Order: sequence, then C-alpha cells, then structure tokens
Amino acid sequence: MSRHLAFWAAALCALSFQTAALAAETAPAGIYLSTDYPSLTLKAGETSTIALHLRNHATPPERLALSVDGVPSGWKADLLGNGRPVGSAMPGSDDTLPLQLRLDIPQDEARSHHTLTVHADGTQRHLSLPIDITLADELPAQLSIQPELPQLTGSARTAFDYQLTVKNASGHDVLASLAAQAPQYFDISFTEGYGTQQISAVPVKAGESKTVKLHVRPPASAQSGEHAIKVRVAADGAEATTDLKLDITGQPSLELSGRDGLMSTDAQIGDTREMPLVLRNDGTAAAQDIALDGTAPSGWKIEFEPARVALLEPGKTTEVQARITPSTQSLAGDYMVKLHARSAGQSADGDLRVSVTTSGLWGVSGAILIAVALLALLGAVARYGRR
Repeated sequence: MSRHLAFWAAALCALSFQTAALAAETAPAGIYLSTDYPSLTLKAGETSTIALHLRNHATPPERLALSVDGVPSGWKADLLGNGRPVGSAMPGSDDTLPLQLRLDIPQDEARSHHTLTVHADGTQRHLSLPIDITLADELPAQLSIQPELPQLTGSARTAFDYQLTVKNASGHDVLASLAAQAPQYFDISFTEGYGTQQISAVPVKAGESKTVKLHVRPPASAQSGEHAIKVRVAADGAEATTDLKLDITGQPSLELSGRDGLMSTDAQIGDTREMPLVLRNDGTAAAQDIALDGTAPSGWKIEFEPARVALLEPGKTTEVQARITPSTQSLAGDYMVKLHARSAGQSADGDLRVSVTTSGLWGVSGAILIAVALLALLGAVARYGRR
C-alpha cells in the first residue's frame, strides 16, 4: 500500500512541476504593453480613445516613462490613466494598469494612414507598441448589446429585471439611445446598472461598455405563456438589437360574492337559512381544491354545500350554498358572518350581513299568553269586585 502511495505522490509532483514549467514557458516574467485593437479606423474631426494595457507578470514593480511618437502635425495625443493625463506608470507585480490613448484629429484631415508608437521606458526595459490608424469619412456600426439572462420566468405579479451590457467598439464616445418593444400594456423602463433614475440614453466611452437594466412589469391580466421583447440601442447611425423572452406562469385569482352581488340575507333564530354564493376565478390559471369555510358569532352553525370545489378554470364561475343557523340564544338584530375560499396560497373573503328575527310562532305564543293573563286578571276583578 505504501509503495502505491509513494508512486502516486511522485506522479503528482512531476505533473505539478511540468505544469509550472509549461506556464513559465508560455508566459515568461516581464512587463507587457498591449492593446486589443492595434490597427483601427477613425474619423477626422472627432475625439477617439484607444484602450491600452500595461501588464506586469511576476516582475518587481518598475517605473516606466510614457510617450507617443509619430503623431501627425495638427493632431493631439494624450496618454490617460484613470481618466487623467499621465507621464509614467508603475504596475505592481502580477497587476495590470489600464491606460488610454486619446486622439484629437482635425476636421479637415484627409483620408490617410499613420502609425503611432506608444513607448514605456524604464531603467531595465524599453517597450514599444505600434498602432496603425486609418482615417475614413464614415465608420461602420460599432455598437453591440448583450443580455446577461435573455429569458426570465415569473407570474403576472412579478417585476422582471434584465441586465444588459452596451458596448461601444468604435473609436469615439457615443450617447446611445435605448428603446424596447413589448406586448401591449406591459410597463417598461431603463435604469443604469445600479441606479433607480429612469433613462432613455446612456453615454458610452470609446472601447468601453456600460451596464443598464431593463425593468418589465406585465399587466395583471397578462396571459400565461411566452412573451417576446426586443431591445434596441442606437447612436450616430449605428444600432444593435437583442431579443428577450418573458415566460409568465399562470396564477388563479378568486372572488366570492352573492348571487346578485349582494352580501346580505335574513334568518330566524334557531332556523337554517340557505344563501347562494358565486365563486369566480379571474386569474390566468385554474384554481384547484378550493376549501370553503366561515367565521360566525358564538353558537352559530355555518356549513357549505359543497364544502370543497375540486377545480375552477380561469374565467369560470360556480355556485355554492352557505347554510347558516343562528344560535337559539341570539337576539334580534344584524350580525356579520365572515366567508372564506382558499386554494394553494390564493384566497377570497366576503362579509355577509345577516338580519336575525324571532320566529312567528314565538309571536303567536306570546299573544296567547298575554290574552290568558288578561282574562285571568278580568276574572279576578269581577269575582272580588262583588264583595
């Protein structure tokens, strides 16, 4: 067993040394000056910015003086670091400093080709980066827009947020306008990536990207299913589009009311009263296993027929009967009964006013008792009045 372990340990060590040697061979230590686009086309009369990278790979920091030569007469060239003009840079070990070469080209400059060279000179190294510039009257479209997640899912009550990256690959800054096409009654708005202020355009520097957020809120009546949204970004004759999808899952919405919309009835003490109720589903998905119950005053009895509704499709209604029996201890007057319908997180409530009266039989019995009492009183007066 120990021999096997020793073998595998030696194999792993050899593999790690081989990997390290290969990494060292492919990326030797040093400082590198580079750009993503060493040859590009710019337009006269505009300010253009070219992104540069000064990378230190496994080398102690060294101060490097920055300069540009080969700049045509009338042109203005500035090297920027963190948005400000810089004359030198010192990247830390295994660090990369972003730089920019900003060019102001005269309006009357004719079509031509030039090579500008960016230098980074130190005590131990001298770096040079040639950049080929071609002047043209018109530049091709250089905008792009990319969604982080092109398809989102939720209910009609969900607010959908799409993260979008707008990239300006041209040689000059632009103000990119934003627009979106969505289904009717969908509420849409744009904000900056981490802001709340609504925007209709976003500035994007040359060679850089900007993150914006598209907020989409569907109407409550939106049908379940997949909905398409097209986003468009445009600037200076260039444009780019992307397609988004919004998948709405259906959701029931219950309502409980009287047959004619009235939520009131009358009942007699101790007697059962039937009240027809209408249960309606105004949502976009079927409601399943709907349970019906109620809350009534103490001593009252309330039942439903049926007590459960197995399925109610969207846009459909069904009728149920509420059987209400006031307590024999109740007094005549108005009472409030709470009615409930519940289904998988969805519920509907209704307030039913019940006017309670005494039974007619109780009234007749009372009248008979009063009459008997009067007759007894009259008989007593007549009997004892003769004495």
